[in-house]
Amino acid sequence: MRQHGANNGMSEKRSPRRRDPERTREAILEAAREVLAQDGKEGLSVAQVAQRAGVNRGTAYQHFETREDLIDATAAWVSDKLYEAVFGDPATSDDQGVERIDIEAVNRHIVDFAMDNPALGRIWLFQVLSSGRRASDAFWRQYESNFKRFAETELAQPNMDVEVLSLLFIAGAFIWPAWARSSARTAKQRRELAERFSREILRLSLHGTLRPEKYPDLDARVSGRRKKRS
Repeated sequence: MRQHGANNGMSEKRSPRRRDPERTREAILEAAREVLAQDGKEGLSVAQVAQRAGVNRGTAYQHFETREDLIDATAAWVSDKLYEAVFGDPATSDDQGVERIDIEAVNRHIVDFAMDNPALGRIWLFQVLSSGRRASDAFWRQYESNFKRFAETELAQPNMDVEVLSLLFIAGAFIWPAWARSSARTAKQRRELAERFSREILRLSLHGTLRPEKYPDLDARVSGRRKKRS
């Protein structure tokens, strides 16, 4: 038997493994994300997640009393990851003026995240929409706030309904992957479909929310792509 840390020919006793509640909680959440991505909300149970995470059920229930708690925690995790992917560091994202936001990049990051996380993304979306607590969701709060601030600038079309537009854009981005994955057989085809969606959202934005004359370079690129596809 291999000995570790031998001292005077005697092996040292291993100290008992200390419990790490945060690591245990993350292991449970990681298992929950795997189950949700594979089987959806209907296939989730705390007992199943505990088994997958390698912890006993009692420990899992100490962290999450119900499957709804697991779903809410997973939705919060998705929101945080989506926030980082689209806006970057939460500590500095609020400092950026809406005039300097790269509309094309924001749109692309949202679509890419949705394509890469189709099942978890839809779970997050429906949790946010059905909870009645959209303002408490990190990503939604930042996205809608940016939209509202943008609507008050001279860059925007007048009389926009920010709440409706926010829902249309985000819901479309997270529902599109379901269609794309059923219509594409390869990763390359899925990327092409993601680009199609992103491009069309840009076109709608330029002629529905943005004032195209304020974004001449972006308007030229989008218009050129449309002509090339025609």
